[in-house]
Amino acid sequence: MTAQHITGPETNGERNAPLAKPRRSSSTRRPGWSTWLLVTGNVIAAAAFCWPLVVPALPQQARAAAPIAALAVIPFAAVALGLALDGRVRSAKTLALLGTLTAIGTAVRVAGAGVGGVELVFVLLILAGRAYGARFGFLLGMLTIALSSTVFGGFGPWTPFQMFACGWVGAGAALIPGGRAASVSPSRGRRMREAGILALYGALASYAFGLIMNLWFWPFAVGTGTDISYAPGAPLGQNLASFGLYTLVTSTLTWDTLRAITTVVGILVAGPAALAALRRAKLSRPGRRLGGPSPAAVLRSGERVAPEPANGEPATHLNS
Repeated sequence: MTAQHITGPETNGERNAPLAKPRRSSSTRRPGWSTWLLVTGNVIAAAAFCWPLVVPALPQQARAAAPIAALAVIPFAAVALGLALDGRVRSAKTLALLGTLTAIGTAVRVAGAGVGGVELVFVLLILAGRAYGARFGFLLGMLTIALSSTVFGGFGPWTPFQMFACGWVGAGAALIPGGRAASVSPSRGRRMREAGILALYGALASYAFGLIMNLWFWPFAVGTGTDISYAPGAPLGQNLASFGLYTLVTSTLTWDTLRAITTVVGILVAGPAALAALRRAKLSRPGRRLGGPSPAAVLRSGERVAPEPANGEPATHLNS
C-alpha cells in the first residue's frame, strides 16, 4: 500500500504541498543574551578566585575582606543560577531530574563529610554533566553545594566559591568532545573508552578544584615571612611560586590526591552503567522518539506522521 498524503499545519491543507523547512536544531542555535550574561558572570567569579594575584593586600586586610568578597560573589551565583535555568532546562521532567540528582548529591556529600579528600559527589557531577549538558552540570554543582551547606550546616565564606567550582566541574564534563554523538546503547568498548576519558578528566578536575579553592584564601592562611607566604606587592612570579609550594604541601599531596583517586575509581566502576541509565531518562525532542528515526527519515520511507499537536506532545507515528 502506498503512503497516503496527510494534511496539517505544515501543508496548509493542500495535497502534494512541499514539506516545511526543518527547524534549526538546538545544537546549531546561536548563543543568546542569557548565555553571554552567564559567561560574563562566570568570568567575574573566576576573577574573585584570583584576586591575590592582581590586588596587593596585607594578610590582615585580606582576612578582614574575606567575608566581604564571599558576599560579593553570592549575587553572581544567584544570577548565574537564574540564567542557567533557561528554556532548555526548564521542562517539568528536567527539573524533576535536577531536583532528584541534587538530593542524591547532597546525601553523598554529607555522607563523605569528615573523610578528608573523599569527594564522591564529583562522580555524580561529572556523569550528569556528561549526560545532560553543560548547563545542567553547572546547575547541579551549584545547587548541590548550596543545599548541602544550608541544610546540614557548613555554610561560610567559602560556600559561594565552592558553588562555582563544583558547577565548573559538572559543566566541564559536557565540554569534552564526543558527548553529543553518544548513543543510549553504545558498544562495550565505547562505554569503557568514554569512562576512561571521564576518569582522566575527574582526576584533573580534582586537582584543579583544590588549586582554585586554595587560591582565594591563601593570603591569610599562613603567616608572613615563610617560603609559602603571600607577599603583598611582590612580582607575580614570586607569588605564584609561593602559592604553588603552599598548595603542594597543604592540599595537592593529600586531600586532592585522595579526591582524585576516589573520583577515578567511582567513574570507572559506576560510570558506564550510570551514563546509560541517565541517558535513557533524557528527554527526547518533540516529534522524535529516543533512539528512533527522525520525522524526515520516516516521511522519506513512506510512513505517515501526524502533525505535531499544539500541546507539544510528540507526534504520533501512523502505519499506512
